[in-house]
Amino acid sequence: MQEGKYNIKAVSNLLNIQPGTLRAWERRYKFIEPVRNESGHRLYTEKHLRTLKWLINKTNQGFTISQAVSLLESTGTEESGLTDNRKDVRGGKLSEDLIEALLNFDENTAQMLISQAFSMFTIEHTIVEVLGSILVQIGDKWENGEITSAHEHFASNILKARISSVMHTIPTNGFLPKALAVCAPGEKHEFGLLIFTIFLKQRGYETVYLGESIADNDLFTVLDIIKPRYLFMSCSLQENIDATLKLVEALKSDFPEVKVGLGGAALSLITEDKQTDFSGVLMGDTQSEWEEWLKV
Repeated sequence: MQEGKYNIKAVSNLLNIQPGTLRAWERRYKFIEPVRNESGHRLYTEKHLRTLKWLINKTNQGFTISQAVSLLESTGTEESGLTDNRKDVRGGKLSEDLIEALLNFDENTAQMLISQAFSMFTIEHTIVEVLGSILVQIGDKWENGEITSAHEHFASNILKARISSVMHTIPTNGFLPKALAVCAPGEKHEFGLLIFTIFLKQRGYETVYLGESIADNDLFTVLDIIKPRYLFMSCSLQENIDATLKLVEALKSDFPEVKVGLGGAALSLITEDKQTDFSGVLMGDTQSEWEEWLKV
């Protein structure tokens, strides 16, 4: 067992994460268990820091913390870092073959393997555990200099396009309220929003998906045209929080009939005062929380 070296304040400074957020993550998802000193204070090991750094990086890429933890549990860990060493028996070989096809720019084989994954697993499992996990691995390889940006762009475009195409084939219920889904101001990471949109459509909501953030005036134009009951936005990066909350205030003023919902990793980093002020729009990051928010 590694010796704990870092207290929670040191981890907060090293990884730029609020101590309250870190405690909430640990309490809710139990992905690490810091040792305690004689005074009962948390002490984190080097391995804990690697795990936390990986999870924070994934949330910055657009995953919610629950999705990132799910990927962590499915890919496992090693002393040298996080690797794919605990794969599902049935999906492991398929994932390996799919990564190989993507890195060889073999689109035909990649598409065939993606179709095979959808035939083996549910839509949610295929998107989050298979395609989402591969997106993470591809991103890690690029960040570590193991592949070029061309490999990363090709693989990401194939995977995201397939996820999007599945989303558009899900039938909806015309009697349920219409929804609009778009990334928050400055946001380009779409994966979390795609997952949420599929969640909505599988429950019958007619959802217009816009993806990457658009200019505020353009968003207002779209709202005028389609007149949705809901507007959902995803915010992954901390630097975009203020602009996102400012937009929410403007939407409340100009479109009081539209119910705004916010999700995304960055929202766990807002102050307690802002959490209270915007409690009605914060949706959480698990499907059960999304279900409860929609009921209200």
